[in-house]
Amino acid sequence: MPVTMPHELPARAILEAENIFVMSDERAGHQDIRPMRIAILNLMPMKVTTETQLLRLLSNTPLQIEITLLHTASHVSRTTSAEHLDSFYSTFDDVAHQHFDGLIITGAPIEKLDFEEVDYWPEMTRILDWTRTNVQSTLHVCWGAQAALYHHYGVGKYEVPQKISGVFNHRLTGAKSPIITGFDDEFLAPHSRHTDVHASEIEATGEVDVLAVSEEAGVFLAATADGRQIFVTGHPEYDADTLYREYRRDSEHGLPVPVPVPAHYFPDDDPTAVPLNRWRGHGHLLYANWLNYCIYQETPFDPAED
Repeated sequence: MPVTMPHELPARAILEAENIFVMSDERAGHQDIRPMRIAILNLMPMKVTTETQLLRLLSNTPLQIEITLLHTASHVSRTTSAEHLDSFYSTFDDVAHQHFDGLIITGAPIEKLDFEEVDYWPEMTRILDWTRTNVQSTLHVCWGAQAALYHHYGVGKYEVPQKISGVFNHRLTGAKSPIITGFDDEFLAPHSRHTDVHASEIEATGEVDVLAVSEEAGVFLAATADGRQIFVTGHPEYDADTLYREYRRDSEHGLPVPVPVPAHYFPDDDPTAVPLNRWRGHGHLLYANWLNYCIYQETPFDPAED
């Protein structure tokens, strides 16, 4: 079944070219199906790129997905046009009265700032509090995961000496959760961040289980036992060339000097070689499990009844 999205959304043409079945909201309205209502709070600067990456992963299930794109009202984007936001996005105030089956909160390139220094932090805390009553399951990504762990559980974030950038090997911890159904005992996933969270602090909450870790990159995946809060510190949604584009951007800015090559990413660690996507399968599996086990099998037919 397809992801339902506006006909003019740029991601639509990209996904259709990949033979991914997408459906216009007009056509979806003629089907006698209760779609899963998924919102995406997109905090990334290149919003069109992030939209496409997430919608690609959400498309890989038999469920019909209805997407609502959200942006913060208290922060003005400098990299996404106002026309795009006005055409395809809503703000939190627009949807605060609604219930959603799922919400994805993306990362944001602001890890070095204290949470309270972020200009939209008051709005962010309102959204995080709202998810406890109005969303069946929330999937927090990278900075979004750190922000939620801090706000809900007091888990700190810690700046690392060198950016955690690359494709790292992870292992399952042995903790049980439907979100890791079908996962290999070891798997690859990208990371791209300047801060870290500590597994010991997460476990000390008594409410969140660490599910997958990397010896080099730290915690990758954690979740509450009821599946209502999922925390992903990496970027399984990344395209094959995303880390390359970040590396080139950082190199052009010259910060820091020299910019470290993303670890285990380029063949033979040669930044002139073309990188391969070696994490796609587990990225699709993670999102499919989230939609199936944490949302579809748990959410009431009418989300307002939750």
